[in-house]
Parts: sequence; structure tokens; C-alpha cells
Amino acid sequence: MASKLAIALVLGALAGAGAAYVTLSVPATGPGQSDGQGRVAIGGPFTLTDATGARRTEKDYLGKPLLVMFGFTNCPDICPSGLQTLTVALDKLGDKAEGVTPVFITVDPERDTPQALAAYIKSFHPRIQALTGSVEEVQAAVKAYRVYAKKVPDANDPTRYSVDHSSFYYLMDAQGQYVKHFPHSTSADVLAEGMLARS
Repeated sequence: MASKLAIALVLGALAGAGAAYVTLSVPATGPGQSDGQGRVAIGGPFTLTDATGARRTEKDYLGKPLLVMFGFTNCPDICPSGLQTLTVALDKLGDKAEGVTPVFITVDPERDTPQALAAYIKSFHPRIQALTGSVEEVQAAVKAYRVYAKKVPDANDPTRYSVDHSSFYYLMDAQGQYVKHFPHSTSADVLAEGMLARS
């Protein structure tokens, strides 16, 4: 079962993500691994900072299903299109969107300050929360969710860089346990249905 999930994650990344931002690395303790109790080992403790500057941990999001997306504000296409799909999905849910908490976690903490995230996230659904932190804090969250993220220097300008990263929506239940993932190519209708099923 675990190996099938790992294969599905890889295929989802190849099919749904495009450009240079979707290289998915499945490490030895990757997405398909079990925690030893029959649960997929995705998610876990984190301590980050939201767009208002408040400190947040995974415990702040218990009680409602959580939809987690990783990305960064300088992402040219994958992240804004993914957030737009999420926005449309939340709009489709209407008042029922209150039953789920959508969270965008940066993979670029050096540039994505709380202020930068606050300005960026205004372009999308008002229920979407954004989180950043120190490099170490973000790396811990990336590791907990088995996300691939790697800084890529600009060959023409050493002062600039991008970030390659995997692009999934992770659906967690109200107790913080992994439920399923959706590739970047998921439609707003399917994403809305998935969130509704857990809210």
C-alpha cells in the first residue's frame, strides 16, 4: 500500500506539475512511508509565523480539516495558478468553506516575510492563511510534509534564485492526520468536493 502511494505521488507530480517547479524527490522516509501504525507519514509538528506576525503551530489548526499547499511568492506560474484554483474551490463551497482551513506555507523564507506574504495572499481567497518562519522552521515543515524544495541559483544573475518544489494540496483531517493529496492539475470542482467530504 505504501509503495503504491509513493508511485501515485510521483505520477501525480509528473502529470500535474510542469515547468521546473515540480521535481519530486521521494526520500527513504518519503510520502509513501507508514508511521508504523498503518498511517501515511505526512504532516506533523511545526512552528511558523503567519502573515500578521503571530506564531502558529499545528495545534492551532486542530478541530477542522486542513488543506496545506507549499510554494513561494516569486513563483512565476505553479503557485499563483494553484492558489487561484483553491480560491475558486473555496468560492464554490460558499458558507461551507468555513468548515476547512486552507494554508499556504512558503518554501522561500528568506524572501517571504510575513509582510510579503500578507501582500501576496490578498490576491486570493480571504480564508487562505499564509505561513513563514526561519529557514530552519520552514525546513522542518517541509520535511514533515515530505515536500521537495531546492533553491536554484540564476545562472545569469548570482543575486537572484528560484525554488524548485513539489506541488500538491495536502488534505489533513480535524485531528491533523493525513487524508489524501491532490496534484496541481486538480480542478476546482474536484478540490471543492474533496474538502467538502471532510468538513
